[in-house]
Amino acid sequence: MPRMLDVSEDVRAEIGDAEADRLLVGDNAPGSYDCTSCRTPGDSDQERTSTVLFIGDETAVLAFAHATCIPSQVVQVAEDQLQGAVRSITGSEPQNPEGLMPEQAVLGITSGLVLIEDDLRPALVVEPTGPVARPGTDGSGGDAFLQLLLEQGFRSAPDMNRLPAVLPGWSVLLAMGQLHAVLQPGTGGAPVAWWQAHQPLQVTEGWRAAVNKSQTVLVFAAPAGSIGQQPREDLLRDALEKAAVNGLLVAAAMPLAGT
Repeated sequence: MPRMLDVSEDVRAEIGDAEADRLLVGDNAPGSYDCTSCRTPGDSDQERTSTVLFIGDETAVLAFAHATCIPSQVVQVAEDQLQGAVRSITGSEPQNPEGLMPEQAVLGITSGLVLIEDDLRPALVVEPTGPVARPGTDGSGGDAFLQLLLEQGFRSAPDMNRLPAVLPGWSVLLAMGQLHAVLQPGTGGAPVAWWQAHQPLQVTEGWRAAVNKSQTVLVFAAPAGSIGQQPREDLLRDALEKAAVNGLLVAAAMPLAGT
């Protein structure tokens, strides 16, 4: 049975048509894997899986991720960080060893329904694949993801039973019932993509019905490793509540753009 792999054009251009075709027919792809985004198990025989190519100065590593976490793409990283990732994959040292911050953390987004004030609300949960450095720094100051979002207008979310405030100028772009982007205000006034799907992401019928009713999406964000890829919405809610109690959750409400 062909594996449910997504190989983006950027990844294909780097690895070549022959290798990409071998992956797509299942010759070189693992059945099971640890998602490079959320670090939980995945199965390319049973669920859509993204190929993610990490490229350093001398080394390239092909990894796999749940398609619901991140799309197939090429990620440029520093050579020493890539070597650290290789050692992490082989188990010789923990992931994201102290002092090694990725140059580019990829934002993973999960959609789900959360119960707040006796109503199921459409939500997106944003979690980077690794620590996020403040632009222009080497990352030695630690993970700045939450602080950067607070500076953008997100609010701390210590209580999952309260609706977050609307973030002016931001919106969630849905087109033809698929998730395309999270938009933020641009310098010229026109919105620009804060996060954009490499390929439009499918959402459930229930999520789409809820967002069409409310015309608003709740966006929650947490640092890498706080939420993970949860197989059920009750487990997602539990992970969000744990992050909230630990002070690791920020949130904003955003109007729906598109249909």
